[in-house]
Amino acid sequence: MVLLRDARLSGAIAAARAARVASRLLRAGGGSTVPGVIARRVDPRVLQALSGRLPRGAVAVTGTNGKTTTARMAGAILRAAGVRTVSNFTGANLVTGVTAALVADSDLAGRPAAEMGLFEVDEASVPKVTAEAGLRLLAVLNLFRDQLDRYGELTHTARVIASAFGHLPPGGRVLLNADDPLVASLGRPAAHPVYYGVDEPALDTGRLQHVADSKDCPLCGAPLSYSAVYMGHVGVYRCGRCGFGRPEPAYRARRVRLQGVRGAAFVLSGPGGEAEVRLRLPGLYNVYNALAAAAVAGEAGVGMEHVVRGLEGFGGAFGRVERVRAGEREVFLLLIKNPVGFNEILRTFIAGGDARHVLVAINDNDADGRDVSWLWDVDLEMLAEAREEGLLSEMQPIMTGGLRAEDMAVRLKYAGLPVGEVIPGCDEALRRALNTTPPGETLYVLPTYTAMLKIRRALSEMGYTHPFWEDR
Repeated sequence: MVLLRDARLSGAIAAARAARVASRLLRAGGGSTVPGVIARRVDPRVLQALSGRLPRGAVAVTGTNGKTTTARMAGAILRAAGVRTVSNFTGANLVTGVTAALVADSDLAGRPAAEMGLFEVDEASVPKVTAEAGLRLLAVLNLFRDQLDRYGELTHTARVIASAFGHLPPGGRVLLNADDPLVASLGRPAAHPVYYGVDEPALDTGRLQHVADSKDCPLCGAPLSYSAVYMGHVGVYRCGRCGFGRPEPAYRARRVRLQGVRGAAFVLSGPGGEAEVRLRLPGLYNVYNALAAAAVAGEAGVGMEHVVRGLEGFGGAFGRVERVRAGEREVFLLLIKNPVGFNEILRTFIAGGDARHVLVAINDNDADGRDVSWLWDVDLEMLAEAREEGLLSEMQPIMTGGLRAEDMAVRLKYAGLPVGEVIPGCDEALRRALNTTPPGETLYVLPTYTAMLKIRRALSEMGYTHPFWEDR
């Protein structure tokens, strides 16, 4: 056994060295998966070997929405607690990206500098990463309809994630969103499920949105009955036929106060106690992200004091929820990728009432999803009604950019919203939008993934921010 272990470690060391040398020769930039690809070619077991040397093991975060933000929040909490982590926060969330992150963190003897691995993982990659990295905790945030041309139906995605549970080591746990019925149902086959959820009846929207993805019981197929709907299909539910219902959360967010684009506040309670948390990020979706991050940290043994400090000091993940000072103006980037996430941003606009200048940038590259028909499932009419009621009376015509700028403009028109300039290029759309935003005001940019990368690169080239892979 010792000889086998030493042989594996020697292979991992050789793989890590080869990856480092090749990365330097190729000058692979931040977020590159090149080192991971090379290391895995030299030794397919390199991830298993390097992660096995992390003193506090590895945890992963997966789900449709919020992976990057949640993982970064958890990282901020762990840093506040003095825990050194290695992560793939640049968005390379396949197994090659996880491997590359560990290779970059390890010395030439294959010793990681970090104590703990903290990774965001693409839903389809969860089984492979779980099997190789020996995860001590896997957190599943939510399952919304997203990139059907790549993932297929939600039930299939849920089965893929659940298939990873058998690869967890003894004592390994899964952390599940109790308020998402499909995610919560994954706790049935799990050995040690832990749940988190929101308890705030005042946030009940009163109805399931037409984009709700899990209206039926995931166990027997009967319609679910909701006593509270928070967003999409997320809320407090029960099946009248088989009795399946929302599990009891170990981590809760109560007395949630949404403060428009300025942020949110809530009372966090868990096994480690209870405390008030004030977030600098807006929207209920970020309350869920913060709650999940708190639960990840709590299950890693971090105390409530460090949880609060980490969450309150967190300013956002690049491009997802990020404020950038652009001379005399501010740019607020809010990533959009599916109807539920887009709707929650619109609700935040309405609650705050101060969104005057808006640019929506839609691309349809592979990373965005080729099918943009989801734009017609977004409840833009909600925004139009708010304008008519005077809640957003000062909102200017909405500009559109990106490869599918015209598709977005048509959707806005049919929703009854005024349309501004329609500009196919992301860079030019950003410049024009900045020029039309008066000094001292904020430009809200809602981009899909690759549009966000282009816009953020443009902001970096203008000298307004740093490259996305430089974690600040």
